Order: sequence, then C-alpha cells, then structure tokens
Amino acid sequence: MAKKASGEGIYRVTEVIGTSRVSWEDAAKNAVTTASKTLRDLRIAEGGKVVAYRARVQISFKYEG
Repeated sequence: MAKKASGEGIYRVTEVIGTSRVSWEDAAKNAVTTASKTLRDLRIAEGGKVVAYRARVQISFKYEG
C-alpha cells in the first residue's frame, strides 16, 4: 500500500474550551488532553476571568479513510 505524502489528507478544525483555576496555559492543556481521549492524530490549529482561566483552543484531526 502506498503511503500518502506528508501533509496530504482532510482535516476538520473544531473548537474546544478548557478551564483551570491555575492559568490559561493549564486550561489549554486540559482542553487538548481531554479532546485527545476521544480524537486521534490531534494537531494544534491555533492557540478570562481571574476566578477561572479559560482557553479557547482550536484543534484539528485527520479523517481516516
């Protein structure tokens, strides 16, 4: 079976929101860690209030086919 060249494929970009009482960096990490439990081949597409930091993180994942 021929292997696709790097970068080929179809990806979906979606937005997830992570939260943390520590920092926005921790909130982003929480978002990606949680999403990675159900999505494979995650890639970062892009990267609040003081009471609870929030990070809105766009991630993409590769369609398998």
